[in-house]
Amino acid sequence: MVENQNPTGLKRTLGPLMLWGLGVGYVISGMYFGWNLGLEKGGTLGLAVATFFVIIMYITFTFSYTEMACAIPRAGGAFDYSYKALGKHWGFFGGMAQNIEFIFAPPAIAFAIGAYLNLFFPSIPILVIAIVSYLVFTSLNIYGVQAAASFELFITVIAVLGLLIFSGAVAPQVEWQHLKTNVLPNGWSGAFASIPFAIWFFLAIEGVANVAEETINPQKNVLIGFGSAIFTLVLLCLLTFTTSIGVGGWEAIVYPEGSTSLSDSPLPLAMARAVGDGHWLYHVVSFIGLFGLVASFHGIILAAGRSTFEFGRVGFAPPFLGKIHPRFKTPANALLLNMGIGIVALFSGKTGEIITIACFGALSLYIISMISMVVLRTREPELARPFKVPLYPFSPIIALTIAVIALVSITIYNSMLALIYIAIVGGSYIWFLIFNREMINEQGH
Repeated sequence: MVENQNPTGLKRTLGPLMLWGLGVGYVISGMYFGWNLGLEKGGTLGLAVATFFVIIMYITFTFSYTEMACAIPRAGGAFDYSYKALGKHWGFFGGMAQNIEFIFAPPAIAFAIGAYLNLFFPSIPILVIAIVSYLVFTSLNIYGVQAAASFELFITVIAVLGLLIFSGAVAPQVEWQHLKTNVLPNGWSGAFASIPFAIWFFLAIEGVANVAEETINPQKNVLIGFGSAIFTLVLLCLLTFTTSIGVGGWEAIVYPEGSTSLSDSPLPLAMARAVGDGHWLYHVVSFIGLFGLVASFHGIILAAGRSTFEFGRVGFAPPFLGKIHPRFKTPANALLLNMGIGIVALFSGKTGEIITIACFGALSLYIISMISMVVLRTREPELARPFKVPLYPFSPIIALTIAVIALVSITIYNSMLALIYIAIVGGSYIWFLIFNREMINEQGH
């Protein structure tokens, strides 16, 4: 018998194909823009080494995280796992890290959507397009998770096809010599500086866990969704990285011809080198790039809504955030609040800084989650685990170690943003201690 309802009011409607679409969709914009900025810091070799270790981190993290998602299939994801393993205070930090990652990533992508469409409609300001994008896709998420996930699957498939078309079109022009030119322009320190951009290749895949309560047979399907998504993304990352740089060297996809300004459009630059900017394939790949941006923007909005909803449901945030829309059975209040914060972030105009703050949240989430997993294995060995991560305890320890090194590195190279991140988390924690303690005690949490 298929379970379609939860006591919480969230509908179980998602199968493994939908989860694959969400997992790949959350991330795929990172293949289309942003990652190439790490080349300016690390060069081909520096970013390649950073990406190699980031891939190891994400593979070991994803399967460790899947163990917890299958054992504790709740909308809060990292918040629920850290709460159960480490208590309410570390649960708060895990949940806040997750909220920051999921709430701050979409504004950066919205800027990219605005900049892209502004090329076709120059009379419409980038900021207006970004805000309208928030209104449209938040509304779709409020309407229903099945409709949202179906749309996500559709645009994700198109975005994946776009990457395959791109790679096939430029492959004949790839030369090994281009991959060996100026490979480490800033020494090994540049490799460490490029870490946030390597993370951008995979940022937010863990959002699959946040729809576990809306998944049919989550103990089985979450594993299939996570596993197939990370496998797809690793292949696309390696393919995109190699073919993009192989066409003309890393400088060709960082700096537009005749310019010293950094570009957020590596694939069109590579296509222009390979086939010319008047070729129909150039226009096809450029157009499909919009689908990649929309897939991640829309998907992370979906995951962020579930993360904020869980915070409100257990009393760690105002209770209205934990309410379900009576008709659509979606976390409408949480989605609307996240949209408001995202629109405010848009007015800052600081795309790169917003991405980095999202990376601070992601790495904090990974560290707390891996500690939580080890603690749960030790303290609750009897907990039903339909899936157990291979090579335990090495898998979570490897993910934890790389995440700690990455967090230290981006802190060193982004000290002011680190202070802003600490201020956001610290201020939220003080609010939590002052205003929510009584509510949490009343609810028995």
